[in-house]
Amino acid sequence: MTTPLIFVLNGPNLNLLGTREPEVYGTGTLDDLETLCAETAEGLGIAVDIRQSNIEGELITWVHEARAHAAGLIINPAGYSHTSIALMDAILALDIPVIEVHLSNIHKRESFRHQSYVSRAADGVICGLGFAGYRLALIALSDILEEDQ
Repeated sequence: MTTPLIFVLNGPNLNLLGTREPEVYGTGTLDDLETLCAETAEGLGIAVDIRQSNIEGELITWVHEARAHAAGLIINPAGYSHTSIALMDAILALDIPVIEVHLSNIHKRESFRHQSYVSRAADGVICGLGFAGYRLALIALSDILEEDQ
């Protein structure tokens, strides 16, 4: 049996974790987040491919790649959550489970952040739990994939 692969995609400005608005996003870095995801995945018996881009088109290309290579997708679209119909459309074309993750609670922030186009395409949304949201998303996807077997 092959190990399920989960794509973990992070959108714009997440490369600045640890230095950008630590009162909102915490002090952990993107490297710290990637380590947490890799360790969690290993414990669950799944594999992760973790990527970050500030470029909308690159994220869309990776979502397309997930169609052929991934068993599930975790995505933190960051600012593209509120603006990208194209990213939503790419996710809608998937036939794998998708969980949208946000480090902060987007519903407690500025009103323009309350709307996420990606949420319309995701099977689940986790927000406001910091790095733990990624761990929970990996656990949820692992459970979903086990149920589908």
